[in-house]
Amino acid sequence: MGERARAHVYVSGRVQGVFFRYATSQEAVRRGVGGWVKNLPDERVEAVFEGPRTAVDEMIAWCNHGPPYAGVDGVDVSWEEPRGESGFAIL
Repeated sequence: MGERARAHVYVSGRVQGVFFRYATSQEAVRRGVGGWVKNLPDERVEAVFEGPRTAVDEMIAWCNHGPPYAGVDGVDVSWEEPRGESGFAIL
């Protein structure tokens, strides 16, 4: 199955809202990545992605541009030990 990875991601820009969270969850499911995504009060989006390392890297790259309406300004990533997360949730 390959190396597993877990990344904690904060996305800043005009990303607040249900549409970005939904698009992120759909992209994660499409790539076979587990985890969750939620809005923060400071208008950032917080997400955790876990799965095969290449799929997690692809999710981070996707977050760097996101859907065209997202207006992403920056993505901060910190790596964590995988916990065996499966499925994806919008919180």
